[in-house]
Amino acid sequence: MKGIEKSYPLPDPVEEDIFEMDENARNEAGIASLPGSLYEALQAVMASDLVKETLGEHIFSKFIANKKVEWDRFRTHVSQYEIDRYLPIL
Repeated sequence: MKGIEKSYPLPDPVEEDIFEMDENARNEAGIASLPGSLYEALQAVMASDLVKETLGEHIFSKFIANKKVEWDRFRTHVSQYEIDRYLPIL
């Protein structure tokens, strides 16, 4: 709704397959990549006034706190792949 109310400009449509484009071609077309991890996404959300305004201060702060816990649990989790791959080396 904010984009409609404030008349945010729309980017030009892209008619080609962006997954076939290399990074330079995507940059030239103004196509940004989405965050590559929950941590990167969390950093983007924390910097977004729009998300904060949309959710409200209370929900926003709780959401950020929950996502920080989720990220911490994810990054410290030892997967079965890691156990299978690296334990035999020891």
